[in-house]
Amino acid sequence: MANDFVKNFVQMCNYLQDPRHVARFQNVCGVKGTFPVKATDSGESEPDCPGLRKRGQQGGPSSDVSVGNGSAGDAQVNGMQGDITAGPDGPSAAADDDSDPVRAKPLRRNSLTGDVGQEFLIHNKFLFYLFTFGTELGNEMFFIVFFPFLFWNIDALVSRRLIVVWAWNLFVGQSTKDMVRWSRPASPPVVKVEVFYNSEYSMPSTHAMTGTAIPFCLFMLTYGRWQYPFLFGFCVALSWSVLVCVSRVYMGMHSILEVITGFLYSLLILAFFHPILDKIDSFYMMDHFAPLVIIVSHVSLGLVAFSLDSWSTSRGDTAQALGTGVGAAIATHVNYQLGLLLDPPLSSLPLTLPPMSIGLVVRSLLRFAIGVAVILVTRMGMKAVTIPFLCRLFGLPSDDVRQARQHMKVELPYRYIVYSVVGFSCVCVVPVLFRILNLA
Repeated sequence: MANDFVKNFVQMCNYLQDPRHVARFQNVCGVKGTFPVKATDSGESEPDCPGLRKRGQQGGPSSDVSVGNGSAGDAQVNGMQGDITAGPDGPSAAADDDSDPVRAKPLRRNSLTGDVGQEFLIHNKFLFYLFTFGTELGNEMFFIVFFPFLFWNIDALVSRRLIVVWAWNLFVGQSTKDMVRWSRPASPPVVKVEVFYNSEYSMPSTHAMTGTAIPFCLFMLTYGRWQYPFLFGFCVALSWSVLVCVSRVYMGMHSILEVITGFLYSLLILAFFHPILDKIDSFYMMDHFAPLVIIVSHVSLGLVAFSLDSWSTSRGDTAQALGTGVGAAIATHVNYQLGLLLDPPLSSLPLTLPPMSIGLVVRSLLRFAIGVAVILVTRMGMKAVTIPFLCRLFGLPSDDVRQARQHMKVELPYRYIVYSVVGFSCVCVVPVLFRILNLA
């Protein structure tokens, strides 16, 4: 009986990992690829799917080979008017659709190869914009904007604890990717609406992980602390999570299995961390050895992450999250020791949002604008100093920054130094500036 269960489980996983399901979902959502069509021995035409065959020849989804329509190959067609678009069930004429298709290309180049990707056809612009927004809700850049806004304008305690979960979630997810080493869904049949992360491993989906852990952690941290209906908070968290997860399938970046795994994996990590977040926060604030423990632990995690495989943008993003976590945690310690950390007393709970007014909105936007300006200037200044210094220190040419940053001895300290300073500025320096400007 146990053997039957394992066999059925493996079959279900193989079924959910099939890239043809991703292609079918894209087709239903109005995404069509411009893949070439060739004739079979029976005289019927079928889409040329070298990516799918290549994946199968390499021994299934555990292959290290990364293929996709972001690759510049002879088998792909770009910008051809009147293309025959090939879906997962065969070719279909784009002109047969009820709506006029819009030609588009991925918004960002491949992070490793610089490839711009292949054109694709969009028949449903609403879903395209919806899922583009959804995938941004799981990107690191969104959280780098979201956490400061939450910290400066709404609830500093909640923001501090979310950063802890975010950093650990990215580390665990990325490290698992580098150990499992599954390639992205094959293209064809999948259309690569996004190619930025196409050359990297895909199991589990770290977008699905952060897009699930953050909204649900936000819900668990704020419910009871802030006054709002349970059903409202739960629905917002679930909608956020589902939108991010589904968007990764729409973008052609993950199979259904990888997204489900990321979703469940993040809930497991959240179940571990949520009960101890209060103790972690208290340790960061009060323990005299906290700064040393914070630095050693986060740098050790970065070394582990970078030692698992070669450099990639997502690995750099992990170091970026860990670096931000270091800076925010040390700033929390400094704030508490200097009496600058003024969390509302327990007697004031549950908190309520103040009445909306023009003055409140202007004040919040002004705080956000000044804070972001400080962070951007800090980041630019630290980046301009750190990379040339590290290149000179390790005897590497500094004229090609992209190439230099592919060395762990440059990328890891660069990310840590720059983003730890950014995190420290966000949590400590900017709030002090607000007090000086009477914006606190």
